[in-house]
Amino acid sequence: MGAENLSSVTEFILVGLTNHRKTQIFLFLVILLIYALTVVGNLVIIMLVQGDASLHTPMYFFLSNLSVLEILYVTSSLPQMLAHLFAGNGAISFPRCAFQMYMVICLGSVECFLLGAMAYDRYLAICRPLLYVTAMGRWRQVQLASASWASGFLLASINVGITLHLPYCGPNRINHFFCDMPIVLKLACADRHVTERTIIILAALIIVIPFFVILMSYMLILATVIRMRSAAGRRKAFSTCASHLIVVILFYGILIFVYLTPGSDAAPDRDKELAVLYIVVTPLLNPIIYTLRNKDIHGAVSRMLQRRGFKQKS
Repeated sequence: MGAENLSSVTEFILVGLTNHRKTQIFLFLVILLIYALTVVGNLVIIMLVQGDASLHTPMYFFLSNLSVLEILYVTSSLPQMLAHLFAGNGAISFPRCAFQMYMVICLGSVECFLLGAMAYDRYLAICRPLLYVTAMGRWRQVQLASASWASGFLLASINVGITLHLPYCGPNRINHFFCDMPIVLKLACADRHVTERTIIILAALIIVIPFFVILMSYMLILATVIRMRSAAGRRKAFSTCASHLIVVILFYGILIFVYLTPGSDAAPDRDKELAVLYIVVTPLLNPIIYTLRNKDIHGAVSRMLQRRGFKQKS
């Protein structure tokens, strides 16, 4: 029997975070606020980087890419989640589920590679300052960013393609608030062991290779910083790297735990509870972490406010 005859599922039912109606309404309001703040916060970073000449540096070029990514990332899942919480109904069509699954995997993969590129940028800036301007010129920035986006789209296409190649004929209930590929795969009506192993290998490549680049970059950065004679220089180096390290620890820590460690049957809700952190919370924290103690961003905000105040007075 062909896959076409077996794939009779036309929609999936997302169980969501809770079935309690009052809790659903409360979560709807909280997540709507978080979604709005995430989009606004990342848009502010993009506008500041584009509008202030002092921020036209490789570090902020990658940061603006990350901000665009975060807006797309939350938009790929949170509006659907909000609609389900508001309606109390978690139905999602098969094509929409497939598209959501693709976008989440794609954008998550891009973020892995982009964080690796940002670590490499910090390594060059701190460990090879004399070569930094030429080694991280505009063309190199575009190359690294483009490679990150292209790799994410390619690997997501492979992952989702082999997942959707399997037949789905029921059941159709997904114990999650979005179409997470490992959980959708468990609903396939055929032997999925080869597909699961392939996905784990690809996930390991997506997560481990950038993580290795980040780890090596920061080991070299730490060795360079320790050798610095100037206390002010050490503080500045640590300051420029601290925000990136916090984001990396948050993102990779959760990602490795979810995708590279087996789930427990005794804790079936573990993955969706952890997913709240990397789908909902982390994209909100990124603009906060990168701007909270960032003097360059503070200066750009101050100059923007001064320009607007001047225009209003004139």
